[in-house]
This record gives sequence, C-alpha cells and structure tokens, in this order.
Amino acid sequence: MERNLFIGEGFEGAGVNLAHINVLAGPRTGPAGQAFATALATPSLGHAPFVVIVQPGIPAKPLTLYVNKAQIESTTHANATWGASQAGIAKAVAESLESGILPAAAENDWVVVTANWVNAQADDLDSVFDNNYRACKQALIAAMEGLPHKDTVFMAARQVCNPFYTPKTN
Repeated sequence: MERNLFIGEGFEGAGVNLAHINVLAGPRTGPAGQAFATALATPSLGHAPFVVIVQPGIPAKPLTLYVNKAQIESTTHANATWGASQAGIAKAVAESLESGILPAAAENDWVVVTANWVNAQADDLDSVFDNNYRACKQALIAAMEGLPHKDTVFMAARQVCNPFYTPKTN
C-alpha cells in the first residue's frame, strides 16, 4: 500500500529551551494538503499558523506550515517562536529535501505541517534554534522511515516517562 501521509515526532533538548515537534508530510492532494489548508485558514486566539521561511521572501521547500502549540506570552517568547524555532525548522526541512530524506517530488508537490512547542520561559535563542532544527530533522526522518518500530515502543512503555511527568511506579 502506498502511503500518502507521513507522520513523525521529534524531541530535543532539556529545560525551558527544549523542542517538541510533530510533523505531517505528504502530497498536497492528500490529507497533509488538507491539514495545511485548514490550519492556515483557521487561526485561533494566540495561534496563527504561518508559512516557514528560510529567508524573507524565500519559503522552505516543500512549503511548510508552522503551528504553535503554546500561546505567545512575551516578546522573548515571540522571538523564540517566530524567529529561532521557525528558522531551525526551515533549515531542517530544506536540508531534508536536499539530502533525500524527503523525496524529490516533495519540492513542489508536497507540504509539511509542523506543530511546535516552544516554552514561554525559553531564554536562549541559539538553543531554541538548535533544538528545533534537530527535533524537526528527527521528526521528518521518523515520518519517512515509519519510526519508531513497535519493539522500541513496547520496550519504552515498560518505563514511561517524559520531561513533564514520570510515574512513581511503572
């Protein structure tokens, strides 16, 4: 069966500058294209999806939509989200197309939708950039390769944890 929707997750860093990114990628004519159009056309209070740029006037290829998970709370948080995080994602998407992680057809026929967590307390824009770059690259690789495999998930589920909560007993 040919897939037309690729989904991945990436997590990088620690503390207030960590990055957590979910991606949808696939042809514009499929579910990823529908998600892209719907998210772009339906902003909500504190969440205004936008097209990721590599430089002003130069969008990432494939066209990539940035959807923030955290409502913007300050000027620093805005700079971390719209600046550093967005720039890291732009670099990861462009490099993923260039290196073949994304297929050549993705350049003009696919879209990517990213859902991104940037902590309102982020305090190091270079770390935000680096963590978002690496998390997005991980998410794209995971999406295209179908990672993680179920055995990895089963093993990890024996000791569930995340940066915000670890059960006292597993």
